[in-house]
Amino acid sequence: MTSHKKDADASAFSYLVKVGHVSANPVRVHVEADARECKALADVWQVEAVNRLSADLQINRWKKDGIRIRGQVDGEVVQACVVTLEPVVSEIRQEIDQIFVPEGSKLARIVTDEAGEMILDPDGPDLPETFVGDTIDAGAVVAEFAALGIDPYPKKPGAQFAGHIESDGADDRRPSPFAALKDWKKD
Repeated sequence: MTSHKKDADASAFSYLVKVGHVSANPVRVHVEADARECKALADVWQVEAVNRLSADLQINRWKKDGIRIRGQVDGEVVQACVVTLEPVVSEIRQEIDQIFVPEGSKLARIVTDEAGEMILDPDGPDLPETFVGDTIDAGAVVAEFAALGIDPYPKKPGAQFAGHIESDGADDRRPSPFAALKDWKKD
């Protein structure tokens, strides 16, 4: 996601966490977008409306100077159907598992094996993000993960493109170059 998009998400929905106040013991936090924030997120995400957005987060210290945010994002957006342009209501359910480390931390480096290949655990958190200062915007993290759960091509159940015919594959064969010669010989 581009930094411009992250900046827009951050200004639309914000919940600041002071890194110095986070201990090794997980802190549970519930965040919820109010009406103004839902409107701002709808503008950023270019959807008709954000009916609701909330998250239940667990925030704790990770290693010595990092922060780990885990949790569940829940929301509901209204989008225009790509076929009929009628409103389509979609649920958002996304898992968050994100680690943040201070800028310049050696923990921010990508871990590689002997062959120089990146080592990523598909079931683990994403690569660490960096933060500057002593604050992390957990609201921006929630908005970023929620945006990943939005269907880019929403469609009302049963909606179909008019005049759309699926090919059965038989018409996909290219004509033989000799077929054109066969017709030419007849003339």
